[in-house]
Amino acid sequence: MVDSNSNIQGEMAIQLQGFRLTTAQIYYHLPDHPQLLQEFIWQHYDLAPKFPKLYNFLDFWEHKIDGALHSVYVAKKEIISPAESKFVDTEITLQ
Repeated sequence: MVDSNSNIQGEMAIQLQGFRLTTAQIYYHLPDHPQLLQEFIWQHYDLAPKFPKLYNFLDFWEHKIDGALHSVYVAKKEIISPAESKFVDTEITLQ
């Protein structure tokens, strides 16, 4: 049984090291019907802006998977980030 608390702590430690949740939307040509495109979603913690894990995966894809890559769109999200603060210079009293 996996302790979910230790899993959360592990993910937080990864994020504190600079890793961000990275999602890649990968379009590739179907091997039997190259005129058709298929979509594959890849998601992992990676280091922006070099994305070494994503590039390793794409290198693996090009050498081991038959479907030729068409395009890759990447998004990243900083899950741990400074809180957003806004200062308000108006005070309203309700009675």
